Amino acid sequence: MESTAVTRQSQTLGLARLFVAAAIAWLGFLLPASADTVRLVALGDSLTAGYGLNTSQAFPAVLEKALKAKGFDVEITNAGVSGDTAAAGAQRVDWSVPDGTDGVILELGANDALRGLPPEQTDKALRQILDRLKARNIPVLIAGMYAPRSLGAAYYEKFDAIYPALAKDYGHDLYPFFLEGVLGDASLNLDDGMHPSHTGVERIVEGILPAVESFLGRIKTAS
Repeated sequence: MESTAVTRQSQTLGLARLFVAAAIAWLGFLLPASADTVRLVALGDSLTAGYGLNTSQAFPAVLEKALKAKGFDVEITNAGVSGDTAAAGAQRVDWSVPDGTDGVILELGANDALRGLPPEQTDKALRQILDRLKARNIPVLIAGMYAPRSLGAAYYEKFDAIYPALAKDYGHDLYPFFLEGVLGDASLNLDDGMHPSHTGVERIVEGILPAVESFLGRIKTAS
């Protein structure tokens, strides 16, 4: 009974944190900002949401801090939802990416691969997201994902190829593998071995930072 109560309490707290984060994100878009501020949305799953971490330790917050330290006027909204597949992201893309967004960092597909979903299904959902954003003239930095090698070459080769093909077909920037340098390193992950620790998130940001800087340059040039 105690374990059940603790589980329910944890679930309640998790939902409360999600609602609070969503409220903060929306308030961020309502508050005045410099006309030059670039507003990004990180649309993803638990790797973006910051599973097991404080809000300030999650990928969007750490990336925003790193960019500001380099002189960029940028705000990054955390639109990560733990457990989301690409299809779930497609269902919420319109309200997860508010009007006024200058660019999206798209990080989805990890849960698809972990569940062994057909790569064609993941590809279709990601294209739905990109089509919705294209219709709104919102550029995207695609954060790629690799499938577990335990699923066999026939699966992972098809899955891994999704992201480069999307970048080519839509003309978007690509960071090939979101977990580069972190996957498989116990010192950079939580005890579950699947989610980055705060140190792991910092390593992710260090790796993706040049790609995001280039992405911001493209946004500024296009505006």
